[in-house]
Amino acid sequence: MIRFIDLFAGTGGIRLGFEQALNELGIKSKCILSAEIDKEACKTYEANFGENAYCDITQLSEVEDFDVLLAGFPCQAFSSAGKRLGFEDTRGTLFFDVARLIKSKQPSLCILENVRGLVGHNRGRTFETIKNVLSDLGYKFEYRLLNSSNYGLAQNRVRIYIVAVKDFSPILTLANDVGAVDSHAFKNNLMNGNLFHEHQSVLVKDILENNPNAKYDCSEEFTKKLTKVLEGDLNKLHGIRLIDSRGGNSIHSWDLGLRGECSVHEIEFMDLLIANRRKKIFGTHQDGKALSKKQIETFYPYDDIDSIISSLLQKRYIKEANGLYNLVAGNMSFEVFKFLDPDSISITLTASDSNRLGVYHNGRVRRLTPRECARLQGFPDSYVLHPKDTCAYKQFGNAVSVPVIKALVKDVMIHNPNLFK
Repeated sequence: MIRFIDLFAGTGGIRLGFEQALNELGIKSKCILSAEIDKEACKTYEANFGENAYCDITQLSEVEDFDVLLAGFPCQAFSSAGKRLGFEDTRGTLFFDVARLIKSKQPSLCILENVRGLVGHNRGRTFETIKNVLSDLGYKFEYRLLNSSNYGLAQNRVRIYIVAVKDFSPILTLANDVGAVDSHAFKNNLMNGNLFHEHQSVLVKDILENNPNAKYDCSEEFTKKLTKVLEGDLNKLHGIRLIDSRGGNSIHSWDLGLRGECSVHEIEFMDLLIANRRKKIFGTHQDGKALSKKQIETFYPYDDIDSIISSLLQKRYIKEANGLYNLVAGNMSFEVFKFLDPDSISITLTASDSNRLGVYHNGRVRRLTPRECARLQGFPDSYVLHPKDTCAYKQFGNAVSVPVIKALVKDVMIHNPNLFK
């Protein structure tokens, strides 16, 4: 019997993958502690595991002995500059509490998950501290950057997974693989036969519900505007991003007339401004430099620039400061900010944006449902969702991809047979 604890448990993605792996290997397990501070996530956790996980890890002291520590811990900078970058440097962060429990109970195995940026976070000091802490506590470890799309999920999600073992270096056969850079590259690789993984590629179309509730449909007005811009062919929505700060495969607020209908010249002005404001001759500001009328005249070819600028200022598509003009950018004005391509994979789910991912499917322009988001993370359809959609979207944006944990744990257990002896 392997006894484990589930820290920063969220809705139990790590636990679910861990238990699935052990079940397939015929190994019994028991969760002796679940810890999560988000009360809404705790409701979902309890609905699925029968346990109230509410627990403030910073106040946790008395814990039974356990064999495995699971933690999808938050990424926080360590503030002590110029020190040894060890255990004491983690004080004031949540990783300190993870380390404190490892130090106290000395489990045989620790599996930690975090965002891929952990490696470079705080100029590399955060990861260096974590490595030194684990080493000081007597652990050897390996880490992998893995993309969920390589493990039977229709989502481009790269995360770091750390496997720490007491006293000896763990053997992992899973290779680092961050996958395709985006959904377009994934689709090209798929079409050209360049994907070589033991898991069959799952696409967005494979996780879609056939007839979800009408409440997930986009508004009639928004759909009409999209239909007009795409000249009646809504299949062109596949892979489209709705954003004002970039060009490419995008639809903009001025194309849709969200702040007021735009003339042909106004749309061309905006398209030219977005295409030219990043050019080095105008400066190197990452988000695009505000330009003067004289600078805009170098690429806007018509003689109606004064009336165009005046009209766009009035509609608030552009703003002016000290004689310089720039976009009033942002994507919060769109009901959907990205339409997924059914024949590719999803962009990474996030807690803030999962509710505004869209799809054109079965003749409907709609948002992804919470169940579809759950499927993108590898949660089974038997998994009970939070009754409030807003909570469910947030929870699956924060979740850990279940099949990745399952594959990682099986790899650890199979290739490290002496782990619990």
